Amino acid sequence: DRNAALAPSARCVDSISPAQVPLCIDANMQSTADEWIDKIAAAQLPDGYLNTYYQLTGLDKRWTDMEKHEDYCAGHLIEAGIAYYNTTGKDKLLRTAIRFADHIDSTFRLQNRHWVSGHQEIELALMKLYHQTGNNRYVVLADWFLEQRGKGYGKGVIWDQWKDPAYCQDAVPVRDQRKISGHAVRAMYLYTGAADVAAVNGDKGYITAMDSVWHDVIDHHMYVTGGIGAQGSNEGFGKPYDLPNATAYCETCASVGMVFWNQRMNMLSGDARYMDVLERSLYNAALDGLSMSGDRFFYGNTLASSGNHNRREWFGTACCPSNIARLVSSLGNYIYNTSAKGISVNLFIGSNTTVTMGNNDVQLNMQSGLPWKGDVTLKVSPRKKQAFPLSIRLPGWLKEPVPGKLYRYADDREYQPVILVNGASVEYKIKNGYAVIDRIWKKDDQVSISFPMEVRRIITIDSVKQNKDRVALQYGPLVYCVEGADNENVHGLIVPAATTFTTKFRPDLLGGVNTISFTAPVITTGKDAVSVSTQQKTITAIPYFSWNNRGANDMQVWIPTKINKLEIVNGE
Repeated sequence: DRNAALAPSARCVDSISPAQVPLCIDANMQSTADEWIDKIAAAQLPDGYLNTYYQLTGLDKRWTDMEKHEDYCAGHLIEAGIAYYNTTGKDKLLRTAIRFADHIDSTFRLQNRHWVSGHQEIELALMKLYHQTGNNRYVVLADWFLEQRGKGYGKGVIWDQWKDPAYCQDAVPVRDQRKISGHAVRAMYLYTGAADVAAVNGDKGYITAMDSVWHDVIDHHMYVTGGIGAQGSNEGFGKPYDLPNATAYCETCASVGMVFWNQRMNMLSGDARYMDVLERSLYNAALDGLSMSGDRFFYGNTLASSGNHNRREWFGTACCPSNIARLVSSLGNYIYNTSAKGISVNLFIGSNTTVTMGNNDVQLNMQSGLPWKGDVTLKVSPRKKQAFPLSIRLPGWLKEPVPGKLYRYADDREYQPVILVNGASVEYKIKNGYAVIDRIWKKDDQVSISFPMEVRRIITIDSVKQNKDRVALQYGPLVYCVEGADNENVHGLIVPAATTFTTKFRPDLLGGVNTISFTAPVITTGKDAVSVSTQQKTITAIPYFSWNNRGANDMQVWIPTKINKLEIVNGE
């Protein structure tokens, strides 16, 4: 029964299920979407193929250049069909996507015709389709796409003109990959799909590869914001430890991809460190891609600016605006993990949902002060009493900025949360970065959590030359920056080791944010334009994600701790 097979699935990742998230559907928007879905479905060929470029310019050239995004577009069509069905209950787009997926399977895998995706996406989309329909055909096809890589099958611009299979992670088979390389977004989508496949079939080769590549990313290639892909030349990875700030590329889509991949790694392993990285990328590098007004976007996300960066209304290649939009709208899928064995709390975001535990329903209501303050209240209300473990993530930022070897706190202090159940202390075990409370839960049980928060100074290992004698400021999960809208001579201020910091919530600023204030020496030039001195001034730092919402300004994340050199710049 195809209708039964298409039933909304609570496991479907990045899609919004009516069982999970109550939505207010905009009737006008839905009407517009339905109109376009009718056109999309009508354009599909009888064999299931659907790509307007080749349908308009010559079907004889379809499936001839692996770089031309045919399967990439198919993957996004699949994701769109799943999301729209789970939101509205309408399946026309999903059925169109299924016909296209079946066409791809019949054209390639079943014909033993090699195909290497030039831009990965189809793999993770097929896994979503498997979880939505329960049809194992799509797991087999996703695995088949992974198996095609690294065997010399690639044909098209990337391989024949650029001679760079590593650009799309095709230099070696996926199971043999140990280091990150190439285009950052392509890599994130590939490894998300590989983790999805491994979660279903238990492929140890994929698991080993994912673990090794993940460590390479966080130990050698990740910015303190959780952004990745330092180079604009390949929109991706360069040499280890080469993390420039002013020219940082850090594509928004790559940060969204970090959220995808780290969620899958967490679900695969149950280890909270992946959620630590996810949280870092989500709150900082990814969110920076979207303006406070929600209608302007960054494609790349620099960590230092001389006033030459501005979000834009749109891009010729418009992947980033739609990607950040779907991430924000699907945020509810990242807060909890549930299984027959228990419930895990991953992100501390105000939310209300009901999950199924066996034959019981459990309502979860969270009120959270994060990221501004560390107080969280979680009400656990099973329909009937039930024993199960509730695993609460202990944020990694209590002891270190983020997993990996690149960054550490200057003071090396570690803090512990206070966890109460119904106002009383409770015993818990720590497992894989979670505080596990195993008890019989009853209606209106209340878990209170207090995470200590203070301003932390982050330093980088010496191998990252760009951050020598510099610190970044962090409060909770947020990285902060100094911006010209609040401060004079942003690039001339210094943060000595003895600097003290205060925080204040400013409801009048940038929609309501915590600011960090401190007094610091700022380099100034005398009236004679010859003498140079420092003056103590009050400095305001704002969350990194909120900069460039008051026009183009100077900005920097990594602030000097001492004067190393002064440069006289020729103004001509």
